[in-house]
Amino acid sequence: MSLFKDMLRSGETLFRDSVVLDYDFQPKIIKYRENEQMRFATAIRPLLQGHNGRHLFIYGAPGIGKTAACKHVLKELEEETDEVTTIYINCWKENTTFKIFSRICEDLGHKFLQNKKTTDLFALIKAKLNKSSAVFVFDEIDKLEEMDFLYTILEDIYRKSIFLITNYRDSYSELDERIRSRLSPEFLHFRSYSEGEITGILKQRMEYAFVNNCWEEEAFKELVEKCTETNDVRVGLYLMKETGNIAEESSSIKVTLAHAAEAIKKVDNFYIKPKEGLEEDLRVILDLVKDYSGKKIGDIFAAYAEMGGELCYKSFQRRINKLKEGRFLTTEKVGGSEGNTTIIYHCGHKKLTEF
Repeated sequence: MSLFKDMLRSGETLFRDSVVLDYDFQPKIIKYRENEQMRFATAIRPLLQGHNGRHLFIYGAPGIGKTAACKHVLKELEEETDEVTTIYINCWKENTTFKIFSRICEDLGHKFLQNKKTTDLFALIKAKLNKSSAVFVFDEIDKLEEMDFLYTILEDIYRKSIFLITNYRDSYSELDERIRSRLSPEFLHFRSYSEGEITGILKQRMEYAFVNNCWEEEAFKELVEKCTETNDVRVGLYLMKETGNIAEESSSIKVTLAHAAEAIKKVDNFYIKPKEGLEEDLRVILDLVKDYSGKKIGDIFAAYAEMGGELCYKSFQRRINKLKEGRFLTTEKVGGSEGNTTIIYHCGHKKLTEF
């Protein structure tokens, strides 16, 4: 019996294309979101007829295909016509009116914007987009620091559809009344994936990403179970990639249950956003949470204020929610004699027995 019978030979790999497992990869087919994509297309259709489009407020849990489905429709639209300009903004990165207008100007091909004022930037946008039609997609709108840009676009861009994407239905009530009255959107709820749908999505990615028949069935089932538990497809993609890497590192020609179990232990290391890319105030709060992991949010805020933090409690809560969505921390609602409160845990402090 050869000691190396089940090991990969030099130069061999289990991966066919690991890029397919990146959470921002856009597959050719977005499974189980056909109805939602039709709603996107229906809202845009009037623009193709020279009329004003419809607006959508899109909400649902993280990692269930809101952004992927929307980007897929935008891509199809770009391939179909040049008469409608598509604008996609991630409000995690661009969270002020000036930043958003700067990004739109850059996407429209404008250069040398360093000394431009906000009004100058919008003048460039207006001159360009009012010659045709535009679809604006603002993703993660609950991360915005201000929303003046929405009012300006609603007032001064003639033919447009505006899609607002968020994890929270309540984000709509935080919009200024002037914006809500002019927007009057249709509401589109993305339901969570079922276990069967998660299985189908991960199966599709596995077939694209790995060589044929290299996964043991039990290993794949273990990943599906963990992904279903978190209700976030991005976790499944991360685990699939990590499991494959672990199998390769052990020179195995099969991805086994043991490899999957080892990968699941690394879930704490998975962040939706890289820690280094966080804004300074988020890094400060995250470091504080690390020191006070397991404490009440009120106690952590008190420590934050004592160290000179300038955010009010509501703004502090919003930063906590940002870090939670990025999987940097977790929260737990608990009851007590003084009422309900929230316990904050730094992800690095979770026990392996929780998996």
